[in-house]
Amino acid sequence: MEPIATKKNAAIETEGLTHCFGNFKAVDNLNLSIPANTIYGFLGPNGCGKSTCMRLITGLLTPTSGKIHVLGMDIPAQAEALRLRIGYMTQKFSLYDDLSIIENLRFIAQIYNLDFHTSKQRISEQLSAYGLNERSTRLAGSLSGGQRQRLALACATLHKPELLVLDEPTSAVDPENRRDFWEKLFDLCDQGTTILVSTHYMDEAERCHGIAILEGGIKRADGSPAQLMKELGAQVVEIGGDNLRQLKQTLIADQNIISAAQQGTHLRVLIKEKIANPQEWLQQTFTQPMLGRELNLVRPSLEDVFVHCTGEGRQ
Repeated sequence: MEPIATKKNAAIETEGLTHCFGNFKAVDNLNLSIPANTIYGFLGPNGCGKSTCMRLITGLLTPTSGKIHVLGMDIPAQAEALRLRIGYMTQKFSLYDDLSIIENLRFIAQIYNLDFHTSKQRISEQLSAYGLNERSTRLAGSLSGGQRQRLALACATLHKPELLVLDEPTSAVDPENRRDFWEKLFDLCDQGTTILVSTHYMDEAERCHGIAILEGGIKRADGSPAQLMKELGAQVVEIGGDNLRQLKQTLIADQNIISAAQQGTHLRVLIKEKIANPQEWLQQTFTQPMLGRELNLVRPSLEDVFVHCTGEGRQ
């Protein structure tokens, strides 16, 4: 198999990447080019192929077809060498509950063959960086969700990996810990680490330098969040007033309405781009339901992009 002609400064490249579980195609002809020293996200619902993509990129799965190039290496042929240069953090806490924080870190240091001096120095740095100094002798099984998350990230980055792979890492933590976690990711990225993260949180996806929206193993969109929102190809109108649930049912019956979702006291309506003046069109098409309502054309969100690219939005 010929290697991919990789782009300059690309940490990850895939070409026609496909993986099947029996007759089920989990990843379908995926083409990616992810620059080094960036945070790149896979956005999509459960079962869309995010985790499978990550396992293919890290060499944990063998592709049915297609090519993968990571950190200058062909995968899966050089997967064993790649594993020493990456960190991997799973959605489920995968460290040892019956070992203390510092014992888990020492165990990971042994896995990566760090010498005694390097191991001692790096463990000390990680305990300090992730606020685990005062808890270093506590069993991992007794930690809170946020503390477990910090320990898992400390272990995944102990050997200073060039690529950090995070599979829905914040699914079990509160908003404050999620925010702190992302600050740590930007610190790592600033230090030269390329980060690949999967999520189903829109606010997290907006933090990424680039994202791929996946559905059924197919890439529906790829680009920076700002670029995707700018190129949405639809318009968004927020409608105020009463009886929003009833109004929603009225609107979504029209083929020019892509979606309608309530947000507090407003209905957020995604309208096909071909409608030149969406506010005027709504008032003329739904004259009676629009009486006395406030209509505002608003900036698209990443959630709007996601809806437009997937499911009913593509029909």
